[in-house]
Amino acid sequence: MTTLAKRLCRSELLELTPYQSARRIGGSGEIWLNANESPFCNFESSTVLNGESSTVLEGESSASINRYPEAQPNQLRSHYANYVKLSDEQVLVTRGADEGIELLIRAFCTPGIDSICYAVPTYGMYQITAQTYHVACVEVALDDSFDLPMQLAEQAKRSKLVFVCNPNNPTGNLVSIDKLQQLCRDLPNQIVVVDEAYIEFSPQHSMVPFLSQLPNLVVLRTLSKAFALAGARVGYVLASSDIIDILNRVIAPYPIPLPSSELAEQAVSPQGLALMESQVEQLNLLKQSFVTFANTLAQVTRVYSSGANFVQVRFDDPNYVQQQLAKQGIVVRAYSHPRLTSCLRFSIGNQSQMNRLQTALSDICAQKG
Repeated sequence: MTTLAKRLCRSELLELTPYQSARRIGGSGEIWLNANESPFCNFESSTVLNGESSTVLEGESSASINRYPEAQPNQLRSHYANYVKLSDEQVLVTRGADEGIELLIRAFCTPGIDSICYAVPTYGMYQITAQTYHVACVEVALDDSFDLPMQLAEQAKRSKLVFVCNPNNPTGNLVSIDKLQQLCRDLPNQIVVVDEAYIEFSPQHSMVPFLSQLPNLVVLRTLSKAFALAGARVGYVLASSDIIDILNRVIAPYPIPLPSSELAEQAVSPQGLALMESQVEQLNLLKQSFVTFANTLAQVTRVYSSGANFVQVRFDDPNYVQQQLAKQGIVVRAYSHPRLTSCLRFSIGNQSQMNRLQTALSDICAQKG
């Protein structure tokens, strides 16, 4: 019986043989002459990360920096699969969650024919990536609470992919698990992509436990936020093995650089996970403290609830607040979307940074008032 992934993917991919890179073909031996690499290992990845260099002319291994990395770093994939309680075959390692978005659109949407659907305001890369590949976009407005609108499923029935960011960026609100499950059930012939870039800050809302029950569900994850590895560019696509197989046909031969892979392995080790959870707890406490503070400011008209590591705040004069903060060296995010023009988004920093922000906001709002 044809799987959902094979029914929905671009037909030409079913006949496509993935590029057989040297690492995919594999092999064993002491002399590696199969990938047109340099034989000179001038830098070790562990020393490159420390801003140093060393010359190694002998004794280098297949994991040295002059060698191509694994197509899918097996240990990294296995560690993350263990973290999210999935099989290795349900995990694809990508260059940030953004590459996951791109791979899904490339694999399942035929340019000039298919479309994706999402509710706005939300993360802008769904639209930009689709437009880059000449794939149409169906936009549906979030409701007054920035929650999923009731008509989303009906509007999405002619699209191949439906993207839901949860917690949503930039509004910060969470969509209930029940609503997301129902959306998947209402769209059995579409792939529902839940972008969980910020889910570590609200782990009880993850859809990962339902992947086995919902064959059309895909979850995107990243190490950029809670794991503090934005500069390493490591993300994940979590899905059925059938969907992962299709994505493996279009992914680049060597997507994850070895230094990034080494950093990511540390991040998802038991010690790394414990550190992440401790820091998430700290940031959530700082977030709640900032929400309480922001609600006391005279120039603030609304502080939105957030399940992520940022808070959206509505001001009487957001442009003035942003400009005054910039004069004090504090950079915050403003948006051009019509429903967000009165808002600023504040990422949660460390205690010292938040103290400085709150002092600056108090002075600015007092001066404005």
